[in-house]
Amino acid sequence: MNYLITGATGGLAQHVLEQLTDVVPNASIHLLVHNAAKAEAFKAAGYTVHVGDYLDYDTLTDAFTGIDRLLFISSSVIENRQTQHQNVVRAAKEAGVSYIAYTSFANAAEAAKSNQLAKDHAFTEQAISQSGIAHTFLRNNWYLENELPVINAAIASGNFIYTADKGKTGWALKREYAEAAAKVLVDPTSYKDVLELSGRPLTYAQLGQALKEATAKDLALVHGTEEAFMAQFTDNGLPQSVAALFLSFQQAIDSDVLNQTNSDFETVLGKELTPLAQAIQELLATEG
Repeated sequence: MNYLITGATGGLAQHVLEQLTDVVPNASIHLLVHNAAKAEAFKAAGYTVHVGDYLDYDTLTDAFTGIDRLLFISSSVIENRQTQHQNVVRAAKEAGVSYIAYTSFANAAEAAKSNQLAKDHAFTEQAISQSGIAHTFLRNNWYLENELPVINAAIASGNFIYTADKGKTGWALKREYAEAAAKVLVDPTSYKDVLELSGRPLTYAQLGQALKEATAKDLALVHGTEEAFMAQFTDNGLPQSVAALFLSFQQAIDSDVLNQTNSDFETVLGKELTPLAQAIQELLATEG
């Protein structure tokens, strides 16, 4: 049985690799990387490394040949994302891949009606379904790591500034999403074809409270304007485009598109998720 993880140098993939290596021989694990320079350490550890690009169909078919199960991690490059993802699915079909686990978006099909991020995921889910390849959609809710810029800004200034005051989010650590992905990849028939992987839905104000608990700092929780939210980044030298990206996350959360209550995550893991304050402490310790 040969397994392949795409986007292998990314944070999620690295956590999956750690989990998969515990139960699968290194020789059975293949990795797809975009940058050949980053492949050497993987090769030294006994993994088979393929250099490829989601926009380069031929490199994908070469990489997928001989692969039984594919962990398809969605592209982090938004431009031409549907084209990238269609290439992956077509190449997997041509190469004879028998199973795909795809990292999707919370409640993707429904969310796509109102959320731009979800549209590409819904498109990809449909492409995989139409391919006839057995699959599991890992509908990951929201990585706690996505909040690091806001968390660090709050610790530095003493003000936890946010605009999303209505919506709820099911935050969890990447390593927890990765553990679920690895379990499903190794034993796909034990789980549903669609898994809504979400922590307990909480508001941004509750995230701020958890941050106060985690750091023992008397942070002010500030429901601010979009201008104030962006200023905490641009005033510290980050480009306007980056601040706008963080704001788009706030807008997605405020729309309540990530408010999913489901037991799938803990069912797959066989245990409870890390409590939010503890998860923040872990995240800050790892970053430090």
